[in-house]
Amino acid sequence: MSRTLAALIGVLALGATLGASSPGAAGAGSLKHLLPPAVARAGVIHVASDISYAPVEFYAPGTHDVKGLDYDLAAAMGKRLGVRFDFINTTFDGIIPALLSHRFDIVFSAMNDTPEREQRIDFIDYFLAGSGVLVRKGNPEHVRSLADLCGKTADAEQGTAQVTYLKNQSKRCEAAHKGAITVLAFATDTDALEQLKLGRSAAHVADYPVAAYDARTEGGGALFEVVGKQFAVAAYGIGVRKEDRHLRDALQAALKAIIADGEYDRILTKWDLAEGALRTAPISAGARFH
Repeated sequence: MSRTLAALIGVLALGATLGASSPGAAGAGSLKHLLPPAVARAGVIHVASDISYAPVEFYAPGTHDVKGLDYDLAAAMGKRLGVRFDFINTTFDGIIPALLSHRFDIVFSAMNDTPEREQRIDFIDYFLAGSGVLVRKGNPEHVRSLADLCGKTADAEQGTAQVTYLKNQSKRCEAAHKGAITVLAFATDTDALEQLKLGRSAAHVADYPVAAYDARTEGGGALFEVVGKQFAVAAYGIGVRKEDRHLRDALQAALKAIIADGEYDRILTKWDLAEGALRTAPISAGARFH
């Protein structure tokens, strides 16, 4: 998810475990030999994820049961690798520092593979998404794009590329003497969206699949709408420390396996995200999409 990273803010130890495959499942554990021996022995991959970004990763209402695109992809990959993935809720702008300090094995959190992030970690790219602008139903502020937010207030999740997009647009607004954008940034996307819901902002800016999901589901589809087209399309990547190439390559092999057998497409269709399919599973190829 287009999210840029700052310092580690904290980790919420709310784990949700993805089970390994049931006995006899096709291809179950067939790629386990590719994993680093320590990971294969442990039978678990610890995942840093900001579980507040439906439909990519989120808690089912009233529970700590993780749902979403990333969770389902990880479950399918886990069946091929013969391990389980343990998703642990982590504030987004702290995810890369947490990975680099060995708190986790990987990042699986709608994270955009960007050239800046590639300087710190490697990625296995698995999905394409742009950003979108969400407004209240009926668009009372007459917002069609970021340029229409000059002199207004907008919200986004802290540490994300959307905050950067808004700040850059604000500079353009000021240069055109149209008034700066007041940018409200919050620790989770849910908290940011609440500002739009309460009328404190004119627009909520998030990854396009997330904005579209919010428009469909919040208030039964009666509260919000997405305006304009998605912009700044980029690749999501599974993040791995650069020294962990053995693990990175095993994850890539598992992703390619579920792409080849059709499970990848079934999962994307389940979440109404088929348009973002990226079926090549490249390593750190984010620059191609910027």
